[in-house]
Amino acid sequence: MSDALIRLDGVGVSFAGQNVLHDVQLSVKPGEIVTLIGPNGAGKTTLVRAVLGLLKTDVGLVWRKPKLRIGYMPQKLHVDATLPLSVLRFLRLVPGVDRRSAQAALAEVGAEQVIDSPLQSISGGELQRVLLARALLREPELLVLDEPVQGVDVAGQAELYRLITRLRDRHGCGVLMVSHDLHLVMSTTDQVVCLNRHVCCSGHPEQVSFDPAFVELFGQDAKSLAIYHHHHDHDHDLHGSVVTDKPHEHGPDCKHA
Repeated sequence: MSDALIRLDGVGVSFAGQNVLHDVQLSVKPGEIVTLIGPNGAGKTTLVRAVLGLLKTDVGLVWRKPKLRIGYMPQKLHVDATLPLSVLRFLRLVPGVDRRSAQAALAEVGAEQVIDSPLQSISGGELQRVLLARALLREPELLVLDEPVQGVDVAGQAELYRLITRLRDRHGCGVLMVSHDLHLVMSTTDQVVCLNRHVCCSGHPEQVSFDPAFVELFGQDAKSLAIYHHHHDHDHDLHGSVVTDKPHEHGPDCKHA
């Protein structure tokens, strides 16, 4: 088990006598991006809660590397509109964080300009970056990201996934990610785990996309998703606009003008 950050072996969870997870096998290694996909009600959130130690499993083993540092990015954050909470104050809820470290984390995710803004006033894309910065402040060995592009417009989703890949490369951390964005995720992940209360199939995206269980859940058109690659020679801002003067050569997969 020493090569893994976390490993689930034969995990099962039941609520009110009904199986939510059954015989789940899963592991995440340093530097690896593992993406959970599956329909609504498949047990993805339950699995994440088991990984985080927030839920006790009925059967099976959840093993974590000793003293494993986990950074968690929730799917949603609800903040009362009347609560006087700036981005900085929100980040300083993490023990030991001061303005300098908060600024550095925000800069790493491209959101340093919102540090003094009320948390309720920033855009959906900026909020997701703030949540990602908060996860990074824990200096994680494992990032757990639950629908990391929730509330982000289409133009910004691909850039957020590329940002997650860059953070993985920079920090060498493992990433466990939940996503519904098959078209974008399948080209930016190392391993895919297709969940529908049990693991239907798992492996490299190109392998999984042709698995009969994957096709049954997502349809024949999903076969092409794993081989979609959009090779960028430019960067995007928070709104998806190109921010470099370097010319971009459009390939056959490009969808923009």
